[in-house]
Amino acid sequence: MLGLATTATATPTVAKNRVLCISGRVQPGFVRWFQSSSVAFYHSFSPSLRSNFCPVKAMAEADTISILEAQSPFTASGNKQALISLSDKKDLAFLGKGLQSLGYSIISTGGTASSLENAGVSVTKVEQLTCFPEMLDGRVKTLHPNIHGGILARRDKKHHMEALNKHGIGTFDVVVVNLYPFYDKVSSGGIEFEGGIENIDIGGPAMIRAAAKNHKDVLVVVDSQDYSALLEFLQGNQDDQLFRRKLAWKAFQHVASYDSAVSEWLWKQTEGDKFPPSLTVPLSLKSSLRYGENPHQKAAFYVDKSLSEVNAGGIATAIQHHGKEMSYNNYLDADAAWNCVSEFTNPTCVIVKHTNPCGVASRDDILEAYRLAVKADPVSAFGGIVAFNIEVDEALAKEIREFRSPNDGETRMFYEIVVAPKYSKKGLEILRGKSKTLRILEAAKNKKGKLSLRQVGGGWLAQDSDDLTPEDIPFKSVSGKAPQESELRDAEFAWLCVKHVKSNAIVIAKNNCMLGMGSGQPNRLESLRIAMRKAGDEVKGAALASDAFFPFAWNDAVEEACKSGVSIIAEPGGSIRDGDAIDCCNKYEVSLLFTDVRHFRH
Repeated sequence: MLGLATTATATPTVAKNRVLCISGRVQPGFVRWFQSSSVAFYHSFSPSLRSNFCPVKAMAEADTISILEAQSPFTASGNKQALISLSDKKDLAFLGKGLQSLGYSIISTGGTASSLENAGVSVTKVEQLTCFPEMLDGRVKTLHPNIHGGILARRDKKHHMEALNKHGIGTFDVVVVNLYPFYDKVSSGGIEFEGGIENIDIGGPAMIRAAAKNHKDVLVVVDSQDYSALLEFLQGNQDDQLFRRKLAWKAFQHVASYDSAVSEWLWKQTEGDKFPPSLTVPLSLKSSLRYGENPHQKAAFYVDKSLSEVNAGGIATAIQHHGKEMSYNNYLDADAAWNCVSEFTNPTCVIVKHTNPCGVASRDDILEAYRLAVKADPVSAFGGIVAFNIEVDEALAKEIREFRSPNDGETRMFYEIVVAPKYSKKGLEILRGKSKTLRILEAAKNKKGKLSLRQVGGGWLAQDSDDLTPEDIPFKSVSGKAPQESELRDAEFAWLCVKHVKSNAIVIAKNNCMLGMGSGQPNRLESLRIAMRKAGDEVKGAALASDAFFPFAWNDAVEEACKSGVSIIAEPGGSIRDGDAIDCCNKYEVSLLFTDVRHFRH
């Protein structure tokens, strides 16, 4: 094969400043032509007349060109070879020395080769095998038959091995590759579009996929944590196909996650719509759980590695400072508590049981807020999750540790989890002393505008997260009695609470404190009755919020609420019987507000 434009029968012409590369079988006539020309010629014949030459640029002053043999001509049946090309060079020296001690010749690229040489590891550079220099600003380095032929050839197919021998290509037994840091680059911010494009790896994924496809003969490694296992496997001369398949799976998963990041980023650079025609969500296993919602169900917890989730907060990335490992239900409850408490701007405590807030209170004094949140429903609060939107300091930690149930004044309150944005050193120390099992989480607030996903049989539902707060909407007075300022504030507080309660949802609140809530009932009237029963006599003069409109008013929920003594009702409106609700509130001199926003939570 000639590196010049010639045919099989034409006499090749060598011009000044041209590069000539010969690889493959050299015909005697071609050799005689070189010997008769003013060309410097060097050829070392193998027994079958195969050769592999690297090009050297001709000197302009002399009409000569030098053709040098590759420095490391490996045949298909030659030495054991490992190909290493890494962006993240963690533990590279350990890997290189380990492979070299096991008799592997190491082929490597650019910076990886330099790092190995600096560590005292012998390296053959890729261009010595390809007879071609790195080009196009590094875009083309390993995309060459001498590389991919050596990776993809099946050792059990005679014609594959004959093809390698014919072209003087050696096999690779180990391929260790990781990719350009595209994810880190584009998620760090400040990178231009062209910069993102240049950080898309091409040659790396090609080598990884090739090696993973041919994993029966080639071990592929994409994670530095697997270096020790790889060396142990090679040292034992094992033939464990399950080990090879696991590495191959990990390789394909690595490339799939990488490609999903590229796809997500590129979509945002084009359409930008939140709902693309197809969607890949990269998930990374954080922990295996003891069980799922129930002991007979196996479970695990995954972290969403989408670019949109980078530094976006949430329970998934919370730091656990203390306590037992998190369970499936712990994650659900902690998420509910954290999402609720994070919505409030004033110092607030939220207590959650089975994903529903059973106590919510906001006060300048966080100790008082905590006591009021417990008081709202002490029975439900026991064994629940308590969340704060400010730092847990020494005083608050002591109160959490020592506070007794308002029901008997003796039983010390027990919690599964405490979650907050931060802890003082002393506060954390005190909480750790409350219980060996108490899970202490430090979380960052969820960013707005996230994509919310939920699974149904055979598919997924996607929607915007429900980020609306009272500041985002108008509370329109539609009744004859206009609300006082304090009543309006109570209604806004109740409305913010009710969006976190499972439908059908009713919340009764006063003075920035939830007094009672009814959740998850098939009819709104029953949820109302539950909420009023929990609020007791405190319902008088309180605000009531409903997550959806009231379908009936007279002899139903609206009239019962008015008779109980509430002073103001906030609901979305939109019922064909809204007029009845207005008339009913006017009869009992109750203020009625329409928000035009529904807060279903299923």
